[in-house]
Amino acid sequence: MRYEISEKYPVLKCFLDKNESIVTTAGNMSWMTEHMTYNVSSGGGIGKAFGRVFSGEGFFQNVYTAQADNQELTFTISMPGEIMHLDLDGQKSYIAQKSAFLAAQESVVFESVFTKKFTAGLLGGEGFVLQRFSGTGHLFLECDGSLVEYDLVQDEVLLIDQGNVFMFEETVKYEIQTVKGLSNKLFGGEGFFLVRLKGPGKVWLQTLPVTKLANELLRVFPQG
Repeated sequence: MRYEISEKYPVLKCFLDKNESIVTTAGNMSWMTEHMTYNVSSGGGIGKAFGRVFSGEGFFQNVYTAQADNQELTFTISMPGEIMHLDLDGQKSYIAQKSAFLAAQESVVFESVFTKKFTAGLLGGEGFVLQRFSGTGHLFLECDGSLVEYDLVQDEVLLIDQGNVFMFEETVKYEIQTVKGLSNKLFGGEGFFLVRLKGPGKVWLQTLPVTKLANELLRVFPQG
């Protein structure tokens, strides 16, 4: 399978030869050439399908298969941001924010994962349900805004607003911690919770979380 990612108003074009397939969440496809077919799938059974619903994805997935060589399948993103490509080799697993998934080859494994503490994740908003990707093959994710990458060494820590966490290698430890001090919680403007990521491993942060964009739009919209 070949692919192209344009950098201006990101567009992902996948070029499939006969009998090659790609998986995407229902509704993600933007346009395609004539000799493509698709089948609706629960993507690994009812249990995994319900897990995807909790992580912000749809219950069903669409599997697109080329019926001739050099067929094109195109995806556009849901808000201003970037499309990230990973070529998984079966050696590493990645944990990403909910709704990060755009498309992947069928050999990529998609699972929902949960933070260790239900109450912390629930109260923390963004942190309770995440997505785990492993296996082999091409994986495409969409982020909000631009991406900033950090390579954490052993025991190095980053404290991050929850909405800015896009993805990290599974070797990185993930926790939600409470902001210290009542006045800081109420008047600091950073909310009650931060994500604590502890190395080793790579971390990708996004610059324009959809929640911040929505709050800014609400601020300027006429009220009433």
